[in-house]
Amino acid sequence: GMAAAFALGAHAVQMGTRFVLSEECIAHENYKNAVLKAKDRATVMTGLTTGHPVRIIDNALAHKYKSLEFSGGSKEDLENLGAGTLRKAAIEGDVKEGSVMIGQISGMLTDVKPCATIIKDIMAETETVIKNLQGLVK
Repeated sequence: GMAAAFALGAHAVQMGTRFVLSEECIAHENYKNAVLKAKDRATVMTGLTTGHPVRIIDNALAHKYKSLEFSGGSKEDLENLGAGTLRKAAIEGDVKEGSVMIGQISGMLTDVKPCATIIKDIMAETETVIKNLQGLVK
């Protein structure tokens, strides 16, 4: 993904999801385990009607939120339903009623490791992809 972004002209990338599964991340173990268990279609978008879309693991909270959101619930009702749910999941470990915010890439993640290792791995993979692409272009 980083190599593709650079190929399209980016000078930098922003990553969050991969670093949730770092040893340094303070997210509750239940939160990390929910991400580790996620498959490629485990996330849904909520907040589409409020102008504040968020991707989360599809859980009981997501079902309640989507039901309210698409049955005409007010922005205030939706905000009240979501209030405090990230803390509930990330700090308290309630991954059923809490908001497990995570990106689409979550289904590809399989381990927890130190940030330094994550960065080294990403850089090495990016360099390899770029070198392979340069070899194809010549």
